[in-house]
Amino acid sequence: MVHVLSSRILLRPTDPERSRAFYGEQLGLAVYREFGTGAERGTVFFTGGGFLEVSGRAETPPTTAVRLWLQVDDVAATQEELRAKGVDIVRPPVKEPWGLVEMWIADPDGTPIVLVEVPADHPMRYRPGI
Repeated sequence: MVHVLSSRILLRPTDPERSRAFYGEQLGLAVYREFGTGAERGTVFFTGGGFLEVSGRAETPPTTAVRLWLQVDDVAATQEELRAKGVDIVRPPVKEPWGLVEMWIADPDGTPIVLVEVPADHPMRYRPGI
């Protein structure tokens, strides 16, 4: 068995400064750490229980097969906050057949981001024995 101590998602954007501004200023993710110098420096953001590292530079945008899933308290309030910051809403909030409320946005390279609200009565909130 692999004993995982920590994990993060690594993104190699086509324009690192633009992506750092998107994740840090528009989405408002807190910076965990930065490393290196100049435009190619790396930035690691907190994403709730995980991390997102924006570092390096890609010649072409990443595949849309990879998606980020970020749980928020209130998708409708998040939608208004992001609109006010100039973030395009790809798909407004919708209650899915599986009970989650999901809204879709994308980062500057087109990486899909799912913002999810877990309603109070959803089974994901049920913790047996707690």
